[in-house]
Amino acid sequence: MPLAAPIGSGLGVQNPAHLRLLLEEIRDVPVIVDAGVGTASDAAMVMELGADGVLMNTGIAGAGEPEKMARAMRLAIEAGRLAFEAGRIPRKLYATASSPMEGIVR
Repeated sequence: MPLAAPIGSGLGVQNPAHLRLLLEEIRDVPVIVDAGVGTASDAAMVMELGADGVLMNTGIAGAGEPEKMARAMRLAIEAGRLAFEAGRIPRKLYATASSPMEGIVR
């Protein structure tokens, strides 16, 4: 259970490169990210990186409206997992058109 950040800090994923390395190496057991997840975007990022789950407490318990935050976390985890499974496009330092030029009516 790698930490995203110190327990209860809500800082989110402090070292995504390190987490990616762990997720690439650890394949025989589920990887559950624990600690530091403060909001839904943090949870989505963890899942997009390939984690099997997120363990949280303070991010929900300390929210102004815990029930809404719990729902937001659930939706973010589902979205992050779907994005991971779908596979993102490669990152590039330059722009490339994604629409074909063939068949354009001029």
